[in-house]
Amino acid sequence: MFDYIIVGGGSAGCVLAARLTEDPQVNVALLEAGPPDSSVLIHCPAGLALLAQTGQANWKFDTVAQSGLNGRSGYQPRGKVLGGSSSVNAMIYVRGHRQDYDQWAAEGNPGWSFDDVLPYFKRAEHNERGADAFHGVAGPLNVMDLRSPNRFGPVFVTAATQAGFPLNPDFNGPEQEGVGMYQVTHKNGERFSAAKAYLAPNRDRANLHVFTNSQATRILMEHKRAVGVEFQQGGQLKQLRATREVLLCAGALQSPQLLMLSGIGPHAHLLEQGIATQHDLPGVGQNLHDHPDVVLVVDAPHLKDLFGLSLSGMVRAIQGIFEWRRHRTGMLTTNFAEAGGFIKSSPDQPLADLQLHFVIGKLVNHGRTTTFGHGYSCHICLLRPRSRGSVRLVSKDPLAAPLIDPNFLGDRDDLDRLIRGFSLTRNILSQPALAGLGGRELPNSASAVTPDQIEAFIRDHCDTIYHPVGSCRMGHGPLDVVDSQLRVHGLQGLRVVDASIMPSVVAGNTNAPVIMIAEKAADMIKAAQKDAARA
Repeated sequence: MFDYIIVGGGSAGCVLAARLTEDPQVNVALLEAGPPDSSVLIHCPAGLALLAQTGQANWKFDTVAQSGLNGRSGYQPRGKVLGGSSSVNAMIYVRGHRQDYDQWAAEGNPGWSFDDVLPYFKRAEHNERGADAFHGVAGPLNVMDLRSPNRFGPVFVTAATQAGFPLNPDFNGPEQEGVGMYQVTHKNGERFSAAKAYLAPNRDRANLHVFTNSQATRILMEHKRAVGVEFQQGGQLKQLRATREVLLCAGALQSPQLLMLSGIGPHAHLLEQGIATQHDLPGVGQNLHDHPDVVLVVDAPHLKDLFGLSLSGMVRAIQGIFEWRRHRTGMLTTNFAEAGGFIKSSPDQPLADLQLHFVIGKLVNHGRTTTFGHGYSCHICLLRPRSRGSVRLVSKDPLAAPLIDPNFLGDRDDLDRLIRGFSLTRNILSQPALAGLGGRELPNSASAVTPDQIEAFIRDHCDTIYHPVGSCRMGHGPLDVVDSQLRVHGLQGLRVVDASIMPSVVAGNTNAPVIMIAEKAADMIKAAQKDAARA
């Protein structure tokens, strides 16, 4: 018997496990479907490339066919390991724009404005640059500048300034717009996931119980109250009971899936799947959305300092392995997407609506396709998509993957802004700092010149940049799932704490915001328990 059961050992789950067990009288169980985060490919930052190739620690989901992508199915990688996606992502530390959170609050979610959430960002953070009005230095999550940056990241930044974009040394400071180098969640030359930051230092707490290789299959309900979790471990079906709350941290794709498997969701859909409705909640699985992204790739075989598969590249990689093992420095400390920025697709945009990630290698098919030679790439990511999709069940089998439909490019405005962003990015890559290096854009995009041709290229190549959110939306409307305290509407003892609660996706990478959400939720949960004790 536990006070709290946390479903999902990803970024949010690790934060909650650490914060709730600060009270030695509170017993917490953390369930993670994947294994411990023991692979060296997780801890070595550049291991990200091999993780993508092998599919380790990854659910490897696919979307349903996307009409906006000419009927293609998109790829949806999600972390399946302690630390969740923070153990397999590109480690970029970005919070989003102030207005993102102010809009959440304006939509009827008190306590979620930027001024409200900034203290939680700062509480989570230890920024090696030091403390200021926007950054903390006493938190568990280490944030730093790259230890051994590749020389081509600053070259991209120079090219972007030559194209007229302002330099920005801190995307999480007073202004987001501009170009620069990203800060990363690293420490001493290693990935610093949420598991490393929050879970590893506290594993010896007697009141923290971590269950790995344990996939939740159902939330146990009694009279509209969550009382436990059913899960599979080692081929056996088991149960744990919670006296206070079940905290669902399975992410934007699997939190709604588990709710529906438990009979919590749209009645008609549950009926179709042969699942008895415990609680009719139409918004479960609705409002799914994600950042659509397209990549421009440049071939530069003579630039051997870039990552690539070649004889010289292999020699450098072997040297890099020895340097990383001995000193935790060198080329293997890269996160690949070292530089980038936030730009406007047109001057009339009130805020930057595009994010760029400059990659020091040729990135094709999420890195899953082996690409020989050297070169560089630039992601063009749409920050505020209007398209909305859904998560649904394919069956009542809890081990079956969900039906994921982000409805990419379902709204024409999304496509128009990506077309403009494509041209702006090509202009950056054509500036003297980069063009003078002699690289050539790959033929499949180089042939896209007119708007119609660019549209065709985008429809053929656009996909996720790994930021699904919104499928258990926070709010008080008919399709909202949780309130501003993250409690599931109409039920007791059940909260959702992950990216699925975002009313709208933040303008940037989502890992830091999820950690913030969990930090804030931990305070809400502790306050609720104090109120209950006084009652």
